[in-house]
Amino acid sequence: MTMRIQRALARAGVASRRKAEDLVLTGRVSVNGAVAQIGQVVDPAHDVIVVDGQRVGGPVAEKWIVLNKPAGVMTTRSDPRGRRTVFEFVPNIPGLIYVGRLDYLTEGVLLFTTDGAAAHALMHPRGEVGRTYVATVRGDAPTAVRAARRGVELPDGPVRLHDITAVPIDAGRWELRVTIAEGRNREVRRLCRAIGLTVERLVRQRFGPVELGKLAPGETRALTRREHERIRALANGHG
Repeated sequence: MTMRIQRALARAGVASRRKAEDLVLTGRVSVNGAVAQIGQVVDPAHDVIVVDGQRVGGPVAEKWIVLNKPAGVMTTRSDPRGRRTVFEFVPNIPGLIYVGRLDYLTEGVLLFTTDGAAAHALMHPRGEVGRTYVATVRGDAPTAVRAARRGVELPDGPVRLHDITAVPIDAGRWELRVTIAEGRNREVRRLCRAIGLTVERLVRQRFGPVELGKLAPGETRALTRREHERIRALANGHG
């Protein structure tokens, strides 16, 4: 089956489609001995595709994993400072990549897949895949919620807020539930700061159709059949 080189690299688990484009643009990819070009059509079953001197195989078997990321873990494959990374908690599967990031202290749902094209589609702002976070915060939460509902502009653009609510926990502390439609860097923490709240703990409870449920920190599970169907629909633009 023929496809564009970026898609072939993504399906082989080399990188997301966006990162695959970077590999091609920087001349790190060759097809049948010639430097690949963006948009070039290839047949992975017959063409010899090489990245950084290593031949790329055909599409890897599609795998999806849900991790309850603990606090104090880096969302990266390796860390020069020796801190724990999310890949210490998941099986060593060739081509496995994470779908978006959670910052060092944030906990909760983190998806992994071998399907780089699907990962890219799920993270693209155009898809508007909802993410729900539960934060333990201090401050005047009722006033903050009203301000958030009026709209919050961050330096990199407005927050695309779907919903925000707050319920009291004890004196001065609130449980803030926030649903947004994108995954910009530290966006929920920056939103809270902008509306005058201090975050003590932040947990992503849901990514698209995937709920954290009772999954313990550091534990993993496979997608349910229903979650997989809905994830595929979102990745294919039918969410």
